[in-house]
Order: sequence, then C-alpha cells, then structure tokens
Amino acid sequence: MAEDKVKKQIPLRLSAKLYNDIAAWAEDDFRSLNGQIEYLLSECVRQRKKNGKYVPDDLDLPPDFDL
Repeated sequence: MAEDKVKKQIPLRLSAKLYNDIAAWAEDDFRSLNGQIEYLLSECVRQRKKNGKYVPDDLDLPPDFDL
C-alpha cells in the first residue's frame, strides 16, 4: 500500500470547547469529527507548503458568494 494511504493513529487531547466547535463544524460540512480534523490539518499543511504560512490571510473573512 502506498505510504500516503496508510493511516496512523495518534492520541489527541482537545478542550471541551474546541471539541464542540470542531464537531459542529464537521456536522456543517457533513464530515465525521475525525474526518474534519484530518481535513483541517491537510489544508494547513497544503497552505504552508504553498506560501510558507500556516493559514491563509483571509481565513476569518466571510465567504464572498455571488448568489
């Protein structure tokens, strides 16, 4: 199996507030909590590789929808 397909298990401790916030976000995005955490970490790594920053400058800006 390709190395990028192998999943590693790690213990992770989160505050109750952070857990609840990520769980609600995961529900909004139709992901499991684990899937949401993996998605967020993957996006941070991708962004870091792209421009040397951990998160984009516009992370907290509301989305610009053209409806």
